[in-house]
Amino acid sequence: MTSVHTSAQGRDEPTVAGAPEPGGSGGPPKPPERPIAWSMLSRALSVPLTLGLVCFLPAVIAAQPGGEVRDTAYWLQLVLTCYAGARLATMILSTRRRLLQGVFWMFVYIAMGVAPFAQVVIGQTPTPMVGPRQDLVTAVAMVLVGCAAYDLGALLASRRPLRRRTPSVRGHGGPAVAHPLRLRLLVLLAFAASAFYVLKLGGPAVFFTSRQEINETVAASGVAAEGSNVGSAFVKGFGQVPALLALLFYTRRLATSYRARRRPSTVLVWVALVALNLLVNNPVSNARYWFLTVVVAFVFAAFPSSAAVYRTVLTAGVVGALVLFPYADRFRYEEGSQRAVQSSSVFDPLVTKDYDQMVMFANTISWVGTRGHTYGRQLAGSGLFFVPRAVWSGKPEDTGVRVGQWMGLRMTNLSAPLWTEFWVDFGATGMIGGMALIGYASARTDRRYALAVTRAGPGPGSVLAIAAPLIAGYTFILLRGPLLQAAGKLAIAALCLAAISTFRERRAGRRR
Repeated sequence: MTSVHTSAQGRDEPTVAGAPEPGGSGGPPKPPERPIAWSMLSRALSVPLTLGLVCFLPAVIAAQPGGEVRDTAYWLQLVLTCYAGARLATMILSTRRRLLQGVFWMFVYIAMGVAPFAQVVIGQTPTPMVGPRQDLVTAVAMVLVGCAAYDLGALLASRRPLRRRTPSVRGHGGPAVAHPLRLRLLVLLAFAASAFYVLKLGGPAVFFTSRQEINETVAASGVAAEGSNVGSAFVKGFGQVPALLALLFYTRRLATSYRARRRPSTVLVWVALVALNLLVNNPVSNARYWFLTVVVAFVFAAFPSSAAVYRTVLTAGVVGALVLFPYADRFRYEEGSQRAVQSSSVFDPLVTKDYDQMVMFANTISWVGTRGHTYGRQLAGSGLFFVPRAVWSGKPEDTGVRVGQWMGLRMTNLSAPLWTEFWVDFGATGMIGGMALIGYASARTDRRYALAVTRAGPGPGSVLAIAAPLIAGYTFILLRGPLLQAAGKLAIAALCLAAISTFRERRAGRRR
């Protein structure tokens, strides 16, 4: 059984019940987890990093031309930006690696903070706002309240001690690990499903053209039935997700096991999986958010216990989101049909391209105001994504699509952030409760992940050590929404992880 104690540095550290406390009479003092040099460096960086995220960047945006309007939406957006910046700085400077919480606050700071604040200041939005200004005020206020609820859920999770089941004499009841034979079967499934996916689309060449070409090929392949994308989603999901999971497991095995690195068969399988993922999960033929999931999951699987890598990912993510991400869709369209990029300011991409989350929340509030809440119908449609529309004729469409149709837009591939999904079904109460539950689950998962990647954890085959980085990367997609689009790959990943998991700890340990 595991509990948590607070170290001298103020860090919650997992300990196993019955084990000697660090520095107690039962054993030698526990050595510090981080070097003194990094401790001094983090203190030196804490002030400029916090000032940069909380003060400097918002001040630069506020000084942009067109910022004469100082209404309630402006001040609420400024508060939200500074709040998210302070929480992100806390995640970066934390002595513990909080994967899910760190990614959450990075998304909030950029997509719900900096970008919408730039839109309010400059007076331009990526998607038109059809409702009154008051709906935007409500949207910003509800996002701020939802973030506070997320923090409250995380705080409640930190107050509850972790408990780990003690394995029985026969080895049952320990943490989930990948069964060696089932993991090999997952590798075979990955190659078979990806091969079917590649052949169905006409060969490897199409994966290095454009996303537009991929979508047209899928539509012409006959996989997707008219009015339903279930078939194409399953083909694409099984063609990509098992390949990624197999690569993550073998990457962790090579990163944490000396014996695995000395086995040519393991290295060769890893090389083959890298080549397979470069084909089916490359940035040319895939959405940027999915490729971001692949990169984040791979980095944390390869460097599971590196605090420097964790901090670098969060810090570089802010810079990349501001500078690189808006321009990373150059392969989305065929050559000659790409949208021309015109920019006179570094903040122009934040008001003209991808960051429509806040304005879409405002439009959703306007939409709900005309028709009322759906009381679980939208979330049920996301949970039952696998049911074809031929069977469920009244199956809800994506929230972003429905709002876009109501707005009269031709292009309805619009975002529906997680706050929006809760609001559509249950209003403010449901949104607050939903965000609190997500904060609680994120904090608990982060703490268990920190335990799983330690030397005392379940070892190279730990399922949680792979699932947590994958969920962290996929958090970008879940937060951006719509959930109906995001549910497919997440369900396939959960199915694969459940299929290869075993709780027979001793037996699995002997086969490593």
